[in-house]
Amino acid sequence: MLRKILVDGREMPRRAGLLVILGLWALASVVLLFTTVRPWMPKIGLLAGGADLDVYRDGARHVMEDLPLYTEPVIHGLLYTYTPFSTLMFLPFGLLPGGYDKYLWMAANVALLIAIVVGCWRMLGYRITPYVVSASVLLAASCTFLEPVRTTLFYGQINLVLMALVLWDASRADASRLKGIGVGVAAGIKLTPGYFVLYYLALRKWRAAAVAVATIVATVSISWLVLPNDSKQYWTDTFFESTRIAEDTHPSNQSIRGVIAHLTGKPAPVALWLVLAIGVVAASMWIVVRLHRRGESLLAVTVAGLTAAAVSPFSWSHHWVWFVPLLVYVVHRTLTNRWWWTAAVVVYAAAGAWPYRWEEDNVVVGLFLFPPWWTVADVLMNVYLLVYLAVLVGAAVIAFRGDPDPVAENRTPVREPEAV
Repeated sequence: MLRKILVDGREMPRRAGLLVILGLWALASVVLLFTTVRPWMPKIGLLAGGADLDVYRDGARHVMEDLPLYTEPVIHGLLYTYTPFSTLMFLPFGLLPGGYDKYLWMAANVALLIAIVVGCWRMLGYRITPYVVSASVLLAASCTFLEPVRTTLFYGQINLVLMALVLWDASRADASRLKGIGVGVAAGIKLTPGYFVLYYLALRKWRAAAVAVATIVATVSISWLVLPNDSKQYWTDTFFESTRIAEDTHPSNQSIRGVIAHLTGKPAPVALWLVLAIGVVAASMWIVVRLHRRGESLLAVTVAGLTAAAVSPFSWSHHWVWFVPLLVYVVHRTLTNRWWWTAAVVVYAAAGAWPYRWEEDNVVVGLFLFPPWWTVADVLMNVYLLVYLAVLVGAAVIAFRGDPDPVAENRTPVREPEAV
């Protein structure tokens, strides 16, 4: 069965030029990653982070020791913002050896990043061969310099885990009984992946949507049984505190609500944000449905993932790890049209982990954090939304008027067991 899943599909054309380009790109990215900011630089160096991993571990410690989870700060004076169910999932982090935990988790995230890229090639219909694995390793290395990925690695975040669960779920055959569980578990840990229930509904994948909802309900029920006090606090109070994460005006809030706040200098009016968000959801889902019908399943789920970050009340920059499958798709398109490399350069330039040194010991990473006295600062502060808008327009062209993807038209469908 495993052999069938690996062998079925269209073989990627073996082009030495592609591996050369990806190899140079990967080398440049790794060099930039470790030289633009000193790895051990306090508060910002790639190997000097792990704050969010500490929060995950401390949240799990709170529930193990019957301490309040939401009414008082956890480690580093931070507030816990994830669901009660998440703490149950984070219990294994307590088994990681102290002092080395963040490096082990970083290595696991890098391995997962490679697996995500491989999974994206599978969604594009390619057979997994040594050539594809080699290309995946190089492309994954290139993606480490994307600011959302770099920040995820730095903080010890779980964004890649959640995206992997969603991509695994979306790639499963419609007949699979497991389809929907990945989305449900991801949404049980963090609310944003719940957006993919709407994705399944828009595609009329009723069973997958039902399984996802049932899984979410199960995560809430389990955590309520195990952690009744924390669950009551979260779902009746903490859940509604939109400013618990940070203020809308924070430059790292790369969402529609953040754009409104950045441009006005004050919290976004809820009514205005809702109108814009609902409009974007409707337009993007229309595009997603058309893409899916054309066989563009990876681009469809990627647009949905980017939209989830865009319409969320607050999206930290590292929530935009969906740039990874976007780059895989763009590289896939370069196999038939070299002009797609232009799109890869634009995404990489806009989402790169470019640093700016405020002072000798104060560095920020990401174009949205560049100094406000720049004439283009207001544009840079909303750079991810600008990229998203461009992606939405490009996806619409592909969905409604673009030439069909040659691989999508000719690929051999990936066969999976119908009742797994």
